[in-house]
Amino acid sequence: MRERKLNRKKGYDYSNNGIYFITSCVHKRMHLFGKIENEKMELNEFGEIAKKQWDWLAKQYLYVVLHNFVVMPNHIHGLIEIDDNRICYCRDGSRPVPTITNTIKIKPLSQLMGAYKTTVSKQIHLLGNAQFKWQRSFHDRIVRNKIQFYNINNYITNNPKKWDMDNLNK
Repeated sequence: MRERKLNRKKGYDYSNNGIYFITSCVHKRMHLFGKIENEKMELNEFGEIAKKQWDWLAKQYLYVVLHNFVVMPNHIHGLIEIDDNRICYCRDGSRPVPTITNTIKIKPLSQLMGAYKTTVSKQIHLLGNAQFKWQRSFHDRIVRNKIQFYNINNYITNNPKKWDMDNLNK
């Protein structure tokens, strides 16, 4: 049996504090989230779900900070940060009792993306597209410094303008 290629960096703990660049594609790269018009992404109903559920991640998990994000016709790009320092404060800014802080388990990036993709899929299925699914797994890159962050942030922002040259545009 052929050994499966690992998608994540070997030995790295993806529940560590850090910023990660994510790309996840729709199965067979089908254009299901909308279309690019005049270098801008026009989201359809499914694209709106993909956007809304990205925002849901930060509401669901106190330690998640969302940076730039874009929904493209057949994929998403995002910068997501895990910061366990954020769980030391309640949403209202007050300090929780220590037992609460100690019971919160930081989900690794793969579980966060699993939650995102599952909730997007379920909502799209409820709208009548029972065949919708994501490609298996996702691509990630650990953002190591401010220059990388700046370059990736610009890439995400400008992605709709460069759709005609995008290798995910088939």
